[in-house]
Amino acid sequence: MGRKRQSEPGSGDVGLGGIIRGLGGFVDVLSKLAEQGGEFRRTGELGDDKKGVKAVYGFSVRVGGDGKPLIEQFGNVKRDGQEAVVEEAREPMVDVFDEADHILLVVELPGVAEGDIHFEVKGDVLNLSATRGERKYRKEVLLPSPVTAQAATSSYRNGVFEIKLPKAR
Repeated sequence: MGRKRQSEPGSGDVGLGGIIRGLGGFVDVLSKLAEQGGEFRRTGELGDDKKGVKAVYGFSVRVGGDGKPLIEQFGNVKRDGQEAVVEEAREPMVDVFDEADHILLVVELPGVAEGDIHFEVKGDVLNLSATRGERKYRKEVLLPSPVTAQAATSSYRNGVFEIKLPKAR
């Protein structure tokens, strides 16, 4: 009668054992990514319908060409000192590819139309925003090299926006 029943693995136990098991699982995923390539992604949403507050958060982990893990956060939850703050605009997932003669950005922007998407390049920073109804996205991306913004081409299909920026000579 005085014995406690142990939690099953994955049952949401948050004790030290649960944290260690969770970290061990994460290390296993990183090891597989390093060996096989690919991407590991987790997302979630929290909301309060009465207050109209909706938090969207997530992260993506993949292994770069140099073998180091690249971790990218996305969503509208930001850290402000010690507290988490839910912002109005979400931060979309962005993949940046440094090609021989151009920079290619692939941006996930579900729920907006092509005409809702705006971008501007200032120096080596690309500012991207999109708004349609309740959907609001905003992201600032540091580009790996200077580009010629006037010659940019873009396309949008099925929630994926691609921007091709020729490198400056």
